[in-house]
Amino acid sequence: MTEWEKLQAGLVYNDFSEALFSMRVQAKKLFRAYNATDDDQVVLRRELLEKLLGHVGKNVWIEPDFRCEYGRNISIGDRTYLNFGAIILDCAPVSIGSDVLVGPNLGIYAVNHSLVADERIAGACVGAPVVIGDRAWLGGDVKVMAGVTIGEEAVIGAGSVVTHDVPAGVVAAGNPCRVIREITEADRLGFLDTRR
Repeated sequence: MTEWEKLQAGLVYNDFSEALFSMRVQAKKLFRAYNATDDDQVVLRRELLEKLLGHVGKNVWIEPDFRCEYGRNISIGDRTYLNFGAIILDCAPVSIGSDVLVGPNLGIYAVNHSLVADERIAGACVGAPVVIGDRAWLGGDVKVMAGVTIGEEAVIGAGSVVTHDVPAGVVAAGNPCRVIREITEADRLGFLDTRR
């Protein structure tokens, strides 16, 4: 079994493998090219994202400076927006739904090094998938750890460190992130009424 196959299977793998290093170099070339584009280079940006990511939906907008580890483990749904400075360490599948809004300096870390020093120094890593549901909103400087699922329409407060699953339709915040309350009709601002 290759190190990439171990990584994909959620098994312990050697992060220092030459094959994985080469894959990371290729991803860096693509995201650096993407980050060097201007806002009016929409077609080129789309082409680069399609080469870099496993799946990219319609009308996805990712602000530079975007960085990832492999890219090919990242899936993004339609009409999703990632603000400046997003970093996604996709050492396991990372699925971001449709109509998701993400504030600046997002960190998604679908990987963990061994807690034992000699294993860690030798390159032992293990990943776990991250899922962000449709219509979720993650505020600025949110960090999402390996194995976490954030439910549809959940709102994660700025600066939160999400270490456990967050259910759908709630506001959650903090370090570690905790559910504060459900989102209700009382939270409406009346904005849609003004647009009719």
